[in-house]
Amino acid sequence: MAHIDYFFATLSPYAYLAGLRMEEVAKKHGATVTYKPMDLMTLFGRTGGTPPKDRHISRIEYRAMELTRQAEKLAMPFHLKPAHWPTNMAPSSYAIIAAQAAGGGDVAALSHAFLRACWAEEKDIAQDDVIRACLQSAGFEPDLADKAMLASAETYAANLEEAYTSGVFGAPFYIVDGKDRFWGQDRIEDLDAHLAALS
Repeated sequence: MAHIDYFFATLSPYAYLAGLRMEEVAKKHGATVTYKPMDLMTLFGRTGGTPPKDRHISRIEYRAMELTRQAEKLAMPFHLKPAHWPTNMAPSSYAIIAAQAAGGGDVAALSHAFLRACWAEEKDIAQDDVIRACLQSAGFEPDLADKAMLASAETYAANLEEAYTSGVFGAPFYIVDGKDRFWGQDRIEDLDAHLAALS
């Protein structure tokens, strides 16, 4: 059985546009998934990337066009400049980490709920009420993140280090069985084909 380590950031528009397609592919091939939210801005600095706001105007303009095109292609509601972006990714990431450790709910739904809250619903995913609502909607205790904050913070930091040492440099990023890497929501078809070849 294949395993996917899914590195992402809860503020990544491309992770939002991935929707639940990776999960559908994993289910199709019987692959397991570990969710690894990480500090993407720090990773950019360590891997030669540039935060969106600091990029050349040509890259900024193209990013805007590409995000809009992809959202339309996927028929997903999307705000190019959401009201609460950027915001602190740590609280929502801690919630996902705590939920995954606790079990009993739907981690995929939770992860997408945060992404949707930012990019489609224009909510501040650093706010406690938003975090609690996302947890509850995915079948978890709404105060789960508060109970496991210290352990989640340690895992969040460890996810960044693992991402760096594993060759991750963006989001969404999928690593199959610790070696085969796929970057971007537009590579999920390739991930599908790779998992099919492993069967």
